[in-house]
Amino acid sequence: MNYLDFEEPIKLLDTQLAECIELGEKSDVDVTETCSQIRSKLKSTIKEIYGNLTPWQKVQISRHPDRPYTLDYINNILGDSFLELHGDRNFKDDKAMIGGLGKIEDQSFMFIGQQKGHNTKDRQYRNFGMANPEGYRKALRLMKMAEKYNIPVVTLIDTPGAYPGLEAEERGQGEAIARNILEMTRLKVPIITVIIGEGASGGALGIGVGDTVLMLENTWYSVISPESCSSILWRSWEYKEVAASALKLTAKDMKKMNLVDKVIKEPEGGAHRNQLKTFEVVKTNILTAYEEFSKLSSENLISRRMDKYSNMGVFSS
Repeated sequence: MNYLDFEEPIKLLDTQLAECIELGEKSDVDVTETCSQIRSKLKSTIKEIYGNLTPWQKVQISRHPDRPYTLDYINNILGDSFLELHGDRNFKDDKAMIGGLGKIEDQSFMFIGQQKGHNTKDRQYRNFGMANPEGYRKALRLMKMAEKYNIPVVTLIDTPGAYPGLEAEERGQGEAIARNILEMTRLKVPIITVIIGEGASGGALGIGVGDTVLMLENTWYSVISPESCSSILWRSWEYKEVAASALKLTAKDMKKMNLVDKVIKEPEGGAHRNQLKTFEVVKTNILTAYEEFSKLSSENLISRRMDKYSNMGVFSS
């Protein structure tokens, strides 16, 4: 397991616990009591550290190398029922944007999300989760297909932003994202959006217009990353922690400002320490949300969605 800087006390206790268990297995010494004490200390340490996280530490957790990515959620929630669909029918298939059909219990869903990759080779293949215009056009094609067959859409957001390269701009990156936002507001089927990692800028918004937006506890959602914000304001990355606090990008901040609908609590120590439990919690929340929106007519669904986003940013003095 990988550990972040502030997780060093947890790493130390994890190592002690592993050594204690190994000693018990290799010798006749009874280490039950010692292991129990270490487990108790480990639990309280995790609770203390994760109960007092700064916004910057939450940004770090959202990027944790052991944190589950979109395909991990899809493979565990949908299992063998997932059928990946490729291409935007215009330019090419974007590997940073995953999409396809699958079933949760007896209900079909169209799952769409950005995929980062677990190692260097995979990250390069997936372009670090930064989608090109063809990725957003693929996402829109799949949403339109879902609408045609009356299948609800689930989007999983985890991206450092849309790809900002020259080629992406030449192929209409801004237009592709804007088109998705427009079309998602008037899609006739339920859209359930889950922020599972980084939710950066237009790259997230391109698949982020949902009837309900769920946000995992240790994720972030903002117009800009703390590092980029710090670079613009102070011409240095040194102030990224100050920027993270000022941006109000945590799940708690987003819920307070009514920009997301629900914060999903992660297992103790974050999603990376208990992935299976995280998958189960996300799956339950998706089914609960679908049950609520499946009862609405397409007209009510669209009207409610438009009202929701129209009211964002409206403040009374």
